[in-house]
Parts: sequence; C-alpha cells; structure tokens
Amino acid sequence: MASDLEAKAKEAFVEDHFELAVDLLSQAINLEPNKAELYADRAQGNIKLNNLTEAVADANKAIELNPSLAKAYLRKGTACLKLEEYQTAKAALETGASLSPDDLRFVNLIKECDKLIAEESYTTIPIQEKTIAQDDNPKDVQQQDDLPEKPPVAVNKPKYRHEFYQKPDQVVVTIFAKKIPKESITVEFGEQIVCVSINIPGEDAYVFQTRLFGKIVPSNCRYEVLTTKIEIRLEKAEPIHWSSLEFTKNVVVPQRVNASSVTASNRPSYPSSKQTRDWDKIEAEVKKEEKDEKLDGDAALNKFFREIYQDADEDTRRAMKKSFVESNGTVLSTNWKEVGSKKVEGSPPDGMELKKWEY
Repeated sequence: MASDLEAKAKEAFVEDHFELAVDLLSQAINLEPNKAELYADRAQGNIKLNNLTEAVADANKAIELNPSLAKAYLRKGTACLKLEEYQTAKAALETGASLSPDDLRFVNLIKECDKLIAEESYTTIPIQEKTIAQDDNPKDVQQQDDLPEKPPVAVNKPKYRHEFYQKPDQVVVTIFAKKIPKESITVEFGEQIVCVSINIPGEDAYVFQTRLFGKIVPSNCRYEVLTTKIEIRLEKAEPIHWSSLEFTKNVVVPQRVNASSVTASNRPSYPSSKQTRDWDKIEAEVKKEEKDEKLDGDAALNKFFREIYQDADEDTRRAMKKSFVESNGTVLSTNWKEVGSKKVEGSPPDGMELKKWEY
C-alpha cells in the first residue's frame, strides 16, 4: 500500500501537483514511518511549495534514518540555501557530495553557497524597508496589495505554551511542558532555525519549529529539561534586539545593543516592556506561589481529580471518563473492570434528587 502511494506521488511530481505529492507521501509515511526515502521525497515537495522549514525537518528525519542517503543532504542544502542559512546549507551539501561525488548538483550549489557567504560577510545591517515616497504612485501600491494571497493553512492549537525573553547576546525560549522525560525531547539548531520535538509513546507528537528573527550560533546553543519546562538558550550571531521570536518579512533596521551599557547583573529585558526585570527572581517567586498554593472547596477537588487523571493508566482514565459522563457528574470511578461492562447510574448527594431533562 505504501509503495502504491509512493508511485502515485512520483506521478504527481511529474505533473507538478506538489500539494498532492506531499499529501500522498504523508499517507505513505504513516504506513512506513521508518523509510528515509519517503521523508527525502516529501522534503522535495515542501521545497516546491516553499514550505522550507518543513523541508528541513523532513530532510533531517531522512538523514537520521539513513545517514548515507545523498539526496536527503541535497534537500536539506537546497532548503537551507533558500532560508539564507548558507553555512548550514554548505555543510549538508559537502556531506552529500562525499556520498555522491559524481553528482554535479552538489558542486554547483556549494559554489553558490561560497559566493553568498562571501557577499554576506560584507553586509552589516539590513536596509530599512522602503516607504512610500511622494513620487510613488499610490495606485501601483494598491494594485500590489490587491494581489491574491496564498490561502491560510489551518493550524492546530499548540499542545504546550511557549514564551521568550532576551539578553544582549542571548535569547531564552521557554516551553512549558511538565514532567517530560529527557529522552523524549529532541532539539536541533540551524543558523536561523530551531526545531523542538517531543515524542511520548501513546501521545501525539509535539513539534515547535520556527525560522528565527535573527541568526544564531548553533554550536553555542543549548537546552535544559526541567520538571516544569524546557529552557532553550540561543546565542545571537549579532548583538541586535529581536522585536519578535519569529522571522518577519517586514524588514526594519535592527537596534544594536550596547553591551557596555548593560549592568553587571546582565538581567534580561522582556521584549514588550521598556522596564528591566529580574526574570530569574520572578520565576522563583512563581514557583514558590505554586508550591504554597492552598485550595479549598471545588477548586481543591478539581485539582485532586486532575492529578489522579494525569498520573493514571489508560484503563483508569477510561473508567473516570465513562463513570463521570454516564452518571451526569455524580459518580467518578477509577475501576474499569467495575464500570466497563455496564452503564453507570447517577448517584445524587443525600437530600437531592437526580432529574432527567427532556428536550
């Protein structure tokens, strides 16, 4: 079945139906999740669709599954080149060239990387985006604005919340994920990309992947897994202020940070605030408040039930859901053997009567 989908995807590539090709390859990957060629081919489809960060992720997965697959390095190099990550692209292409020395595509792309790296070394600060001058024709601007845009892609609500703050030379990204085993977490750094994957057996995979506002130094980036969060420290390639975490096409002149003006404590500043705050102190206070928090009544009961459900096995969770729904919220059982084979009847508190509403 997977081979049939792969064959149909190749036909879609020939006919330039790249969205269909990506969809067919995704279905094939669901059937054969450990076949490197499928990821490498889907990376090519994503490159054609300009889904470049997705293409890099697919290429990385293909390389992980088969480090000797030359075309996976070609896909990664091509996508990183388009993302202006020239050093990362060159490294991938050089590895691919060593695996396939007769493929001239590697040679040509490496030459292009060298040229762009040389040009980039002469570039200091990006030029501010051109504004509308008096001589410009407003009608021309309006016509450009009226061009059809690519329809938005539906994005599911992320499983974990994330935030970031920055120092003059560093950006700290925090993903609030509790009690995640370290072996379930993978973090990859590119010149301007960070990709975080959380794979827990029995749960949907979580992926946080973005093209960053500015370039970083991958070799100096690191991450730490704590009980309540994942903390990722990105070293900036240049001491500029990031107005956001993600890359934006609205190019502005970055504000350079004067390192000598920073206090000895080197406290980070939150990007949306003009005030300097000690975020380490605030974090410690929040943790203390969470630890000392005392609830009563329904709040304490709900917290107790959440803790039971969070640490429970699958049968216990099924029992809790079934008993609570079927009893209209009056019974909560953790024994699946007891409630799994019969309907759970409601059990109202003493002095109260359970009524069924008719619609």
